[in-house]
Amino acid sequence: MSIAPDDARRDTQYLYRTMREFVQSMDDTLPGKFEITKEGIVHDMMAPVGPHELTTLRVRKRLEKVMPEELVAHTGTPDVEAEAEHIMRHPDIMVIAEADMEVPASFDPRTLIAAVEIVSRSNPDNDWVSKMRDYPLLGIPVYAIFDPRTGSGAVLSDIHPTPNGPRYATRKDFVYGEDVTIADWTISTEGLPRYA
Repeated sequence: MSIAPDDARRDTQYLYRTMREFVQSMDDTLPGKFEITKEGIVHDMMAPVGPHELTTLRVRKRLEKVMPEELVAHTGTPDVEAEAEHIMRHPDIMVIAEADMEVPASFDPRTLIAAVEIVSRSNPDNDWVSKMRDYPLLGIPVYAIFDPRTGSGAVLSDIHPTPNGPRYATRKDFVYGEDVTIADWTISTEGLPRYA
């Protein structure tokens, strides 16, 4: 038996919608965060701990001090979704124009200026592997990773095509204590907490 391309697309779309309904039904039901990747549902079971949340807060505040007033470093909902790609993610910080937040549902990932992730102690591959693959596929031009496990991170940019799909061409590593540039704005990484 063969499956026509249109049937395969419908099956994939049905699977994505089913996963999306499941993720939405789990919000506020189970601890942690659910996201949809190319491989399926990712569940970061651990609730964010102090160093994760404090890093998110400090990076957000530092970015908002140097960005134009019409831009925000948003840490809330909704998710970023590309239904055509079957991906729904929730960055820790989304650099976005306030005007682009005026939508009834998920944010269009192409409106993000940057996505910032604070690496989870319980699932670091989600940030270092899966999101490094998904964010250029979604068209997010800059991806910054802060890793409280190691006191280091990286900023990825310059999306370019590869045989495995779009990928970031430029990677600039940093260690805590150095200044880091995310898109057009440079902030300090001084005083960011580490996991014990």
